[in-house]
Amino acid sequence: MEDISILIAEDEKEIADLVAIHLEKEGYRVIKVLDGQEALHKIQSQSIDLLILDIMMPKLDGYELTRQVREQHNMPIIFLSAKTSDFDKVQGLVIGADDYITKPFTPIELVARVNAQLRRYLNFNNFKKENESILEYGGLLISRAQRTVTLYGKNIELTPKEFDILYLLASRPRKVYSVEDIFQKVWGEAYFESGNTVMVHIRTLRKKLENGSQKHKWIKTVWGVGYAFQY
Repeated sequence: MEDISILIAEDEKEIADLVAIHLEKEGYRVIKVLDGQEALHKIQSQSIDLLILDIMMPKLDGYELTRQVREQHNMPIIFLSAKTSDFDKVQGLVIGADDYITKPFTPIELVARVNAQLRRYLNFNNFKKENESILEYGGLLISRAQRTVTLYGKNIELTPKEFDILYLLASRPRKVYSVEDIFQKVWGEAYFESGNTVMVHIRTLRKKLENGSQKHKWIKTVWGVGYAFQY
């Protein structure tokens, strides 16, 4: 489950640390922030699969953060709040939250609710992906069914491995994949540290995606970490 990222936005560090410990035990990758503005930045710059939000946060509260997130994203949102009235719960659900847990809470309940939300979300997304035939980002079109790529109307000839790498990255924009991740997912084999196969393929893939004066960098290098698709 380390491919699944959960963002905790909670200004009480002790609570955020407690939640993170139990989610990390489940194998999730956890990101912690202390205010709503920082949470929004993380959501805009990384691939996040589920949000756990406090309502009363500095800079941007949980309600307003949820409103802004729902304009572009559909990942599950769970409110974790000291507000216990029915009005607060209904308001949270109406503006876009998927669940509402009141403080104090038991970690085992929180983990169970996170697992339930992720099952529904990931199963739905997998169903969508299986039925999607084209990924489209600006002038770049990637057809999974036909295994073709066009850039501003021009067909781009890719090798099977180049296509698989591009589709892997483009299917989850801004998610950073390490060289090891890419090798294991595309080649289906254990990664050998001494090899530079992935880097060579990325280099040739980038050259093929250059389109004359259009120098958009579709594949971003995250130094010391790996590669991510950007648009």
